[in-house]
Amino acid sequence: MRAGIFWGFCSKTFNGVIVINETYAKILEIAYRLFAEHGFDKTSLSMIAKEVGISKPAIYYHFPSKDVLIDVLFDEIAKEIDFSKSFSIQNYTKDNFEAKLLADGCRMIEDQRQDEYFPRILNEYMIRGSRNEPKYEQRFHAVTEGFASGFEELLTHGAKLGVVPDERITAKAHMLTMVIDNIGNFMMIGFKFNYEDIWQEAVKSVLRSEG
Repeated sequence: MRAGIFWGFCSKTFNGVIVINETYAKILEIAYRLFAEHGFDKTSLSMIAKEVGISKPAIYYHFPSKDVLIDVLFDEIAKEIDFSKSFSIQNYTKDNFEAKLLADGCRMIEDQRQDEYFPRILNEYMIRGSRNEPKYEQRFHAVTEGFASGFEELLTHGAKLGVVPDERITAKAHMLTMVIDNIGNFMMIGFKFNYEDIWQEAVKSVLRSEG
């Protein structure tokens, strides 16, 4: 996730002026890093409070428990990895469709590559999901389904523009979803593949006519 991403989530507007809850945002940012570095079980609220520069009781003003903090952080991460954050369909035109699809996917890959904490904390939530906490697994499924439906909408838009062959749109959308998802998985494991080239091959294959 990009640095400072939590500032946007922790703001409210009063009389047209944006007011940011800096402490709330900083707690989330520090928790994001410490949870990734040490895991949920080994990270205490005291550790987070010390890094933020507040007392442990002050955290309870914002988050009544560590579990609540973990849940809120997960909700913000899930919002950030939503399909629309990386692929804005309304900005795709006949002239830029292929180049933009390539660029948007590569930017998503680079964002993940630059954030060393992202794959670690995602793994922490996956572990939690395997411990009879289905809400995390369900949210991950919802994000993946969002990418599948998003790519289908994007490719349908491309077909109307005349730049995507109007055939097997759903299968192509699912392929792009699987590629982008597995790129993230392989990056999390630590494989040093050329993911931009892989994404380019996937994009070119969906734009190529089967006839």
